[in-house]
Amino acid sequence: MARMMCPVKKMEINVPDECPKECMHLKMRMCAHPDTLELIQQLVTKSGIPVKQFYGPEDLKDWDYISRSGNPGEYPFTRGLPAATYRVMYGGPARTVTYAGFGTPETTNQWYKYLINEGGVTALSCALDLPTQIGYDSDNPLALGEVGRQGVSIDSLADVESMLDGIPLSETGVGSVASGLGPIYLAWFLALNEKRGIPLQDMGFASQNDCLKEFIARGTQIFPVRPQFNFTCDVVEYCVRNGMKNTRPISISGTHMAEAGATAVQEMAFTLANAVAYIEELMDRGLDIDELASYLTTFFVSGMDLFEQICKFRAFRRMWSRMMRERFHAKVDTPPIVTAFTAGSTYTAQQPLNNIVRGTMELLAAVLGGLGGALTAAYDEAIALPSAQAITLAFRTQQILGFEAGLFDTADPLGGSYYVEALTDELEERATELFDKVEAMGGAIPAIEQGFQQREIAVSAYEKQRKIDSGEKVVVGVNKYATDEPLTIEVRKVDPEEERRQVEKVKKLKQERDNEKVKVCLKQVKAAAEEGINTVPSILEAVKAYATVGEICDTLRGVWGEFKPVTL
Repeated sequence: MARMMCPVKKMEINVPDECPKECMHLKMRMCAHPDTLELIQQLVTKSGIPVKQFYGPEDLKDWDYISRSGNPGEYPFTRGLPAATYRVMYGGPARTVTYAGFGTPETTNQWYKYLINEGGVTALSCALDLPTQIGYDSDNPLALGEVGRQGVSIDSLADVESMLDGIPLSETGVGSVASGLGPIYLAWFLALNEKRGIPLQDMGFASQNDCLKEFIARGTQIFPVRPQFNFTCDVVEYCVRNGMKNTRPISISGTHMAEAGATAVQEMAFTLANAVAYIEELMDRGLDIDELASYLTTFFVSGMDLFEQICKFRAFRRMWSRMMRERFHAKVDTPPIVTAFTAGSTYTAQQPLNNIVRGTMELLAAVLGGLGGALTAAYDEAIALPSAQAITLAFRTQQILGFEAGLFDTADPLGGSYYVEALTDELEERATELFDKVEAMGGAIPAIEQGFQQREIAVSAYEKQRKIDSGEKVVVGVNKYATDEPLTIEVRKVDPEEERRQVEKVKKLKQERDNEKVKVCLKQVKAAAEEGINTVPSILEAVKAYATVGEICDTLRGVWGEFKPVTL
């Protein structure tokens, strides 16, 4: 018999010499060894799920392969893509995606051409600067100091034309995380493809266009919740009704919730709740669920808890598939399209080269989780916009895994693992319970208006930081193995002249275009907003007349107002 102090009860407790015994307050396990009694911390995943020392058949009692897992490419899609598709996608030249953009459209154009021609990048995700994302022109006083900083500055169709000059849209996919201005971003590409003679049905287009996660975690929403939500749905409706099969008009995203501190359980539950809100609205607009399903994608973070992240992707696919069949009565079992970004929030400014290892592990989790694609964050993103070296290394990481590691030889290689299957089931159960709480509040939008998701994530973020500050959670180079070495890596700095040039350009555009035509078009945008009809057609005409993003958003602000945060 041994005695130890419990820090919660503030008293000594007797610990028998049997192995194992647990103190629930300490979350510690007592292991009796022949010569000594060791105290071993009870390990949990980042979502707080206890992890046993080993797993076996007893952890999968009454577990049925067909209903819980199924073959790759078959309902409930736990195991992801069909095996043959998996090999086709990754067995040849790896599909390399990168998130990039800074300064002016002309500067970004040069960078994109380098990435495509020299780097082997096959798809681009356009990073927009903050003023563009929240609907302000570069010459707006509120944009001062932010133009071109976090991404490329786009004021009008003229900038999109410059940014993509000489880039073949039929060969290179160009997406964006633009979520507050979805119809405007779509209109830019509709107009550009029209100028290039690309038929509507052949147009390739992808946009995150998920406003609900902005209200929950990211903060680049423009309008109040309800009109912003309808604005988002306008994009999806337009693409579906026009048979634009090559488009991905919405990517319902847990990414920014996870980056803000959400656990894997919260990321899954809140993303699914947001998806339900979008689907219900679009079905109310008369869209058929089986047609709509192929236009919907989801986007997640692939974080540092390797096995929990792998199981998160497996569990979410199963939850999504069951929702589509059981709730929305889809007649066709369409595999959910899930992609991910390695978690920039896990990267550290201290010892930034350590982030190369973190990014590789996170990309590995995405691959082993059966995802159809993933983007890799650059190792210096905790410091500044990625440097040329860092972003090159990011997509080289994708290419090395694709060509050299043998990871894509077989689909879902971890399927059937006692631990993986048990953890997949546990994550699904916990996420379903949280999802049901949101549904009981009336769904995602009423819950957002009450601040539920925001509070839940804030608590998780606080707890995560508390553990780092106390040393309970080790972050190498930050609270353990820290050094005072000076920063030696290259840091990208945006030339201040970039902002001046962009401001001058938008001012010149406003002087030289047909301003009477712009006024007429903006009146049509206002009328569409007032009448509650789809805004894309009127915005498209305004974009083609070279109305700016600020002018269009100001027109809509005049009808819908502007989002004002409430105290949680």
